[in-house]
Amino acid sequence: MIKNIFKNIGPGTLIAAAFIGPGTVTLCTLAGVNFGFNLLWAMVLSILATIILQEMAARLGIISQKGLSEVIREEIKIPFLKQLVTILILAAIVVGNASYEAGNISGGILGLETIFGEFRYNFNGSSINFMSIVIGIIAFILLYIGNYKFLEKALIALVLIMSLSFVITAMITRPNLLEVMKGMFIPKFPEKSLLTVIGLIGTTVVPYNLFLHASLVKERWKHKNDVSMARKDTIISIILGGLVSLAIIISAAAIPSKDILNAADLAKGLAPLFGDFSKYFLALGLFAAGITSAITAPLAAAYVAKGCLGWKGNMKSKSFRMVWIIILFLGVLFSSVGIKPIEIIKFAQVANGMLLPIIAGILLWIMNKKNVLGVFVNTKTQNFLGFIILAISIFLGAKGILKVFNFI
Repeated sequence: MIKNIFKNIGPGTLIAAAFIGPGTVTLCTLAGVNFGFNLLWAMVLSILATIILQEMAARLGIISQKGLSEVIREEIKIPFLKQLVTILILAAIVVGNASYEAGNISGGILGLETIFGEFRYNFNGSSINFMSIVIGIIAFILLYIGNYKFLEKALIALVLIMSLSFVITAMITRPNLLEVMKGMFIPKFPEKSLLTVIGLIGTTVVPYNLFLHASLVKERWKHKNDVSMARKDTIISIILGGLVSLAIIISAAAIPSKDILNAADLAKGLAPLFGDFSKYFLALGLFAAGITSAITAPLAAAYVAKGCLGWKGNMKSKSFRMVWIIILFLGVLFSSVGIKPIEIIKFAQVANGMLLPIIAGILLWIMNKKNVLGVFVNTKTQNFLGFIILAISIFLGAKGILKVFNFI
């Protein structure tokens, strides 16, 4: 039975790999350190919202056999509006992922450095981190092979390593299960926790995953009858990813010190309390989180560019490869020499803040179009849940933009 479950696991696992990046790991760490188990419910809410939206994206990809950006380009008939949405999507996903890629690679480096120490080379006053080049080469090889099934298997293996690492770390801390259950299902807002709650939802419900999912499912499944398998894949994979986030919060809650700023500090903090094994498990999980996001971010950007610009061809086409190679190269460059393109990151954050509610709204609109989906249009329940998530995404988007301009 377990073998059959994993046999049908596919694109959903890549989505879990994408949203469990270093940013998510860091935010979950801080949530656990600062608020204990009290914000576990926010992660449960995030998982449910992600399942609902990603199921829609997967269903659209299978039925239409097109990516989300392609469907948007075809269904928006007003030329000005089509161009505006296309530019916003390209800015948020392609430019955004290029600016965030250094963070993904840096997260993987933290995991490696926790185990092996630093490998830096000083050249003309600059310090170059060789670990980022190692991660860049691994990501390059997996993406350049251009075989979806091979990439899927590699990422499933990494996600399983990541999941086991973080879950085992959480188990080592021997949490009070009753308190964990209360934290998961009884909403609480401790003092100064609102921004963390919003952050936990925002780091899980990610716009680029909707584009990535719709593109990936059509690589895996070609028939309408496969919708039920895609739905199971989505639910199982995102719950698996959610367990990782919950496990990180639980692990961080075991640390009495408040001087924890990221997952590397968490690994050091766990070692004296629970032994070196906890440090190694956590470091392995952090490495897997970094490298999976370092692979999926350029992949998503390439799919988005392909759909928005109407490119033909597959994962091995020159234009497709050009996009992910540029994003991966920039990520390796910025992370290896420690450059943070602050203005580009701010621009990307504003674009993403605008994109999430717009894409959630457009997705809901498309999911009710019978000319695209036929009998697979949204049910009333799916629409109701979708509109609740749309309202949340508008709030999240506004908060993200205001934060960039230091209004909150």
